[in-house]
Amino acid sequence: MCGRDEFMKKAKIDVDVFEMQAEICKTLSNPTRLRILHVLREGEKSVGELATLLGLKQSNLSQHLSIMRQATILKTRKEGSSIYYSVVNPKINTACDLVQELLIESIRRKQELTKNLVAH
Repeated sequence: MCGRDEFMKKAKIDVDVFEMQAEICKTLSNPTRLRILHVLREGEKSVGELATLLGLKQSNLSQHLSIMRQATILKTRKEGSSIYYSVVNPKINTACDLVQELLIESIRRKQELTKNLVAH
């Protein structure tokens, strides 16, 4: 019976992890949020710096930052009247890099297939 209980606990953990993963993926399914994450690779930035770098209105940017903070992708630090944002865990950038690599490989394969079809 211990084996089954252990399995059930692990299955529950897996479900919870998958739900958390889905939430992060949902949060990152927006191109603006991916751009924010990319800019924050260089280190923390104030809302004003991010708005300038990304060409976004602060009100629109703040909505995205709030969603990313709620998903614990970003954290904040307040200094005077300025709020600075940074990435909670840089592994999120590694995950995004892997997805981009997959996309680039897929594009190259499609280009190669197209080139081969045209050549024949």
